Amino acid sequence: MQQTPIVKINPEHPEPELIRLAATVLRKGGLVAFPTETVYGLGALALEEDKVQKIFSAKGRPTQNPLIVHVVDEAMAKSVCAIWPKTAQVIAEKLWPGPLTLILPKHKRVPMIVTAGLSTVAVRCPAHPVARALLHELNSPLAAPSANLYSEISPTRAAHVHKGLSGRIDLILDGGPASYGVESTVLDLTGPKPTILRPGTILQSQLEKLIGHVAVICEQVPDDVARASPGQSRKHYAPKALVSLIPHGDQGCLNDRVQRVLKSKGRVGVLLLSPLQLTQEGVMVRRLPPLASEYAAALYHVLHDLEDAGCSHILIEQVPEDEAWAAVRDRIERAVAQ
Repeated sequence: MQQTPIVKINPEHPEPELIRLAATVLRKGGLVAFPTETVYGLGALALEEDKVQKIFSAKGRPTQNPLIVHVVDEAMAKSVCAIWPKTAQVIAEKLWPGPLTLILPKHKRVPMIVTAGLSTVAVRCPAHPVARALLHELNSPLAAPSANLYSEISPTRAAHVHKGLSGRIDLILDGGPASYGVESTVLDLTGPKPTILRPGTILQSQLEKLIGHVAVICEQVPDDVARASPGQSRKHYAPKALVSLIPHGDQGCLNDRVQRVLKSKGRVGVLLLSPLQLTQEGVMVRRLPPLASEYAAALYHVLHDLEDAGCSHILIEQVPEDEAWAAVRDRIERAVAQ
């Protein structure tokens, strides 16, 4: 299988010739992985069904799982939505470009394959300069889920994309690490009240300051059921290793769980948040930052490292219950689901 080329691009001031190269690949029906501020996305022209189909084939993604349509501004967003309510206007003015996806009634020009056959469309205006330059060059929306095999760890670096999708896609733009490290918040504006379907960097409290009460429903939806938002599968964002949670600050539980894995001849990785200590051989310990945003930025990269090191089990210390940690808790819980 031929390896997919990786092209380094300036993340702050992307070279125009490299943006044109990526745009040419996309216009010809190819798939391009590119950096966003959340994770790396896998792009195809959103309004062309045959091109979008290639995303599902490359990722092994069920068609019941919709794709997020990336747009460069409010005008492009309106072109893929049948209705643009005042609530969307208020949110877009304050929080776009940024890590927030809005679910709205879809325009008929958006292929049904993009929206899992539903009448709604997920729309996001990314902030990353590379993503924005690419959208400007194309002057057309991009369908772009995370650039990884379906249900596996999302990529926050070009090397993560290459590990999972090399030979399956046409080009990888390497713009360095993604800054946020977890996927966008998804807010559904089509129901009786605004509802978060996937937590992310934009918090419930931030949204409520703009639009009033916001509900939160983070479901675990079977793969064969169509859903309005990506990221709702029971198992998602998961390494190949068996992932388990350990209580926060429980040294005895940690020691016991590690010993059980080592007795089974497995190699164990441990993600710690508190000052717990481990000295056993065959254990890879990663201590993550105590600030939720910094933990989120590091999480997927550390999981990739432990997976690449051959860990058969990964133990993750539970994180706090407060709102700032909602996205991290959601991703960890879906990684634990087997």
